[in-house]
Amino acid sequence: MATVHPPGPKGLPLLGSFLDFVRGMPDFLLRCREEYGDICGFNLGARRGILLNHPDWIHQILVQDAGKFQKSYALQRMRNTLGEGLLTSEGEFHLRQRRISSKAFVKTRVAAYAECMVELTQRLGSQLKPSQTLDVTDFFMGLTLRIAAKTLFGRDTTEDAAVVSHALDELQRLFPFLLIPFSEFLERFPLPNVRRFQKARCELDEVIYGFIAERRRDGRDTGDLLSMLMQASDDEGGGGRMTDEQLRDECLTIFLAGHETTANALCWTLYLLAQNPHIYGKLFQEVDAVLGQRAASSEDFAKLNYTYRVLAESMRLFPPAWTLGRTPLDDYQVGPYTVSPGSVVFLSPYVTQRDCRWYPDPLVFDPSRFAPEEAEKRPKMSYFPFGAGVRKCLGERFAWMEGVLILATLCQRFRFHLDSGLLKKTWAAVTLRPAGGLRMRVESRGS
Repeated sequence: MATVHPPGPKGLPLLGSFLDFVRGMPDFLLRCREEYGDICGFNLGARRGILLNHPDWIHQILVQDAGKFQKSYALQRMRNTLGEGLLTSEGEFHLRQRRISSKAFVKTRVAAYAECMVELTQRLGSQLKPSQTLDVTDFFMGLTLRIAAKTLFGRDTTEDAAVVSHALDELQRLFPFLLIPFSEFLERFPLPNVRRFQKARCELDEVIYGFIAERRRDGRDTGDLLSMLMQASDDEGGGGRMTDEQLRDECLTIFLAGHETTANALCWTLYLLAQNPHIYGKLFQEVDAVLGQRAASSEDFAKLNYTYRVLAESMRLFPPAWTLGRTPLDDYQVGPYTVSPGSVVFLSPYVTQRDCRWYPDPLVFDPSRFAPEEAEKRPKMSYFPFGAGVRKCLGERFAWMEGVLILATLCQRFRFHLDSGLLKKTWAAVTLRPAGGLRMRVESRGS
């Protein structure tokens, strides 16, 4: 007979570990792994949480047995805003949407956006002044916002895109509200958080549906992702195209993933580089050797190997998508334990990627871990910042190119220093951010 509950913290009566979890989600999961090993169980109010840390189990759930799970409760609750986009949809509908959406991320299409990424980075970077102090969180959010607006909607202006960004930021801040037991019933009442949620949803709908209606009237393929999504059909499923509602849901999902996560990854990268000047020096050497003073292009992505490793190591320590949640559809066996339907299985890149079995001295920032010969020594699922299997992020190629080209372009001219010491804590919602922003001082490379 299998043991139903793996070992873990008992927590408080009724609430269990819910308060500890929402107050510091990544570090709570990290403590669970350190104290209880590769599998740990805990109560989150009325729900049971299970942390699985071993790469074999992660592969089993994300790849081998993906069809036996659905998205976690929190992301199911996000459907009332994000709709049935790739982040929240399930089953055959998710597979159909994935087939259609994948055509917007083919290699040639992504490469065509490199010029936009570099040009907008140069434009915003030209506004930086030596010895200026700024919140790089705001800087990168503004930059990736502009890139998302241009590549997704074909817009040079950021006025409407800023409305979308603000509304999505509101959703991030309201994320803990979604985790409150019975929050779906609380939404029936005019509470302040409920009104903020509804306002953000209305703002999103007004902007996104406006973009879609405008493009429908125009009818041209303008080369952006929205055009690709509108033109793409499901050749394997009868040739159907997306409705306006489906387009709206996918646009919001892509905007959130393409804007928020890359900005956070770059913030954490500058934070780590500022603490490791010898790595900064190696990065400068590669950028100077590959680019000199010219603008980067899509062809340079494959040449900027060390820049890629710096970004990869940054996302090892601070993965923007810090955890993935899955709920089994039926009783599911993991080792000697049975995970029951309704439980939330947590698979956390933040936790697994800090495991000393796969990464000796795991808190040390060391890009050489991602040299090909080193990466081959590790289990594949010991590193999964973009997920895996049928739900692996479709925009992974876009994100890598964007992150590498932005970092290389900024390093041609600037170096960033910490202005107020090390961060005391992170802020984890849908993504992982520096709590309270990240203030840094800009210096010219020549100074």
